[in-house]
Amino acid sequence: MKKFMKVATIAILCAALSGCYTFNHQVGSGAQTGVQKKKKQWFILWGLLPLTKVDSKALAGGAENYDIQTQQAIDDIVISIVTSWVTIYPQTVTVTK
Repeated sequence: MKKFMKVATIAILCAALSGCYTFNHQVGSGAQTGVQKKKKQWFILWGLLPLTKVDSKALAGGAENYDIQTQQAIDDIVISIVTSWVTIYPQTVTVTK
C-alpha cells in the first residue's frame, strides 16, 4: 500500500506539471542588454477568450531587437489550481531587450 501511494503521488505530480509550456520568439537580432519586463496575460473558457491583452511591442519600449517568451510556468499552474474552477488561466509574457 505504501509503494502504491508513492507511485500514485509521483503520477499525479507528473500529470500536474506536464501542462507547462514555453514559446520563444526573436525579433531582429534578439536580446542585446538583458533587461526584462514581465506581464501576466489572463484567459477565460480554458484559454479561448483573452481577458487581458499584453502588447509585447509596447513592453519592448521601442527596441528593435528583443526576445519574447510566452510561458505557462509552475507559478501560473499554481494560480490555475485556484482559478480553474471558473475557467480562468494565466500565462506570463516576458520581453528581454
